[in-house]
Amino acid sequence: MLFNSFEFIFVFLPLTLCAYIYCARRWGNEAAIGILVLASLFFYSYWNPAYLPLLLFSMLFNFFVGRYLGVNKNKVVLTLGVITNLGVLGYYKYAGFFMANMNAVFNNQWDLGLIILPLAISFFTFQQIAYLVDSYQGITKEYSFLHYSLFVSFFPQLIAGPIVHHKEMLPQFESSKPYQIDVNNLIVGLSIFSIGLFKKTVLADGIAVYANPVFSAADTGQMLDFFYAWSGVLAYTLQLYFDFSGYSDMAIGLARIFGIVLPLNFYSPYKACNISEFWRRWHMTLSRFLRDYVYIPMGGNRKGPGRRYVNLVTTMLLGGLWHGAGWNFVIWGALHGAYLTIHQLWVSFLTLMGFKCSQTVPYKVFFWLVTFVAVVVGWVFFRATTLEGALRLVEAMVGLQGISLPNALYARMGEFGSTLQLLGIESNARGGVDFVLVWLWIAALLPVVLMLPNTQDLFSRVKGSLSNLDHERKDALWPLFKLTGQLVWKESRLWACLCAVALGLGLLTLTQVSEFLYFQF
Repeated sequence: MLFNSFEFIFVFLPLTLCAYIYCARRWGNEAAIGILVLASLFFYSYWNPAYLPLLLFSMLFNFFVGRYLGVNKNKVVLTLGVITNLGVLGYYKYAGFFMANMNAVFNNQWDLGLIILPLAISFFTFQQIAYLVDSYQGITKEYSFLHYSLFVSFFPQLIAGPIVHHKEMLPQFESSKPYQIDVNNLIVGLSIFSIGLFKKTVLADGIAVYANPVFSAADTGQMLDFFYAWSGVLAYTLQLYFDFSGYSDMAIGLARIFGIVLPLNFYSPYKACNISEFWRRWHMTLSRFLRDYVYIPMGGNRKGPGRRYVNLVTTMLLGGLWHGAGWNFVIWGALHGAYLTIHQLWVSFLTLMGFKCSQTVPYKVFFWLVTFVAVVVGWVFFRATTLEGALRLVEAMVGLQGISLPNALYARMGEFGSTLQLLGIESNARGGVDFVLVWLWIAALLPVVLMLPNTQDLFSRVKGSLSNLDHERKDALWPLFKLTGQLVWKESRLWACLCAVALGLGLLTLTQVSEFLYFQF
């Protein structure tokens, strides 16, 4: 069941909301939590009921292991608990990849059969590993199994995050305040959900039709020219942005309807002027997990610069593998590890030389462009299904497969077309209309990404998320565009109309329902 589907919006959500209100009023808070747990388990099993026992086992196992560790600081039990979680994740997500590589190396024909990746296994596994580690360290307290079950399975964030932390969620579930639907929460939640739905169905799905053919062509061995390659990669860059941003908004909005505030997971990452800032803005809860439970335990930056860079690269390699079992994801993680290392070396150089240019506008513009291009190149490996296809795209992006324009455009250029031919820019048989449309999409959406405030900023007055970020400007391109700095949501007719239009346009596109890109992870 997708957030952007008729059955979710018009059946599942209203019925869950009504049952939640009725049980809260009739039997109290615990009954309302029970309804949310049952609804969340139904939501999960709707995809494939066969994997519901896996989620239930994971919740039961980790709850009792965590409770034991809260009383007995037993490192062996902690290790076994973490290994069990990683073992289950490894079997479903990485066994096929590992076996394929073993067969290639040793020329064997071993076969594990068809292994279907259970939905959201990466998310709820990491979430519970953090819980076990915190239980061992004495950070958690004793929670009821009902509350813990909601912490793991709460449907707004179950499938694609954010990766929530127990200290953020469980205190909200344990509130002594009677559960009821607050009108303000309902209005804020529906407004955020409407914006997220618009981002997904209108913007992300709208530009996706120009990204998919380019990557398919690259993966099937077709030759690509410079403009065609860049149009497809930039289209995917924007598709992924609005797809993930839209999901994050919809998750926050849905939780807010029930009075639950989720952590921020997405904060205008393409505004970042360096790669470190990008990772503080992209998939923020995954970055937090990798920092707190991988990078810092390995030593972080406490054991010298050399070890710090090794830890950075290792952490990003694991982050790449978390996204998928394939060499392209490994390369993507390695690229970002290299990017982060180069950035840290550059910062150290500036500090050593006493340069203070990093806050000037020309510096920020230049390094925003460097950061953006580096991220875009990384997305090539993230999206392409084969290594050959990714490399073919990168070659085309640097002009090694030629530069050309559609015949229909050449025919309208007159003498200028002859000049382009002298410069080596040839003509091709691709459609001129599609060429113009994709670049119009890119030209329209890039300013939205770079200039407009994000949902966190828009809803800063009503605490849209657990984050306190509010039109935050540090290390970002934001200072160049101050005209929208005071644009915030408020209860007014204008904002009601804008959100209604966003919701209406989102609903009109539900006939072409598509999954969120992060569902595959």
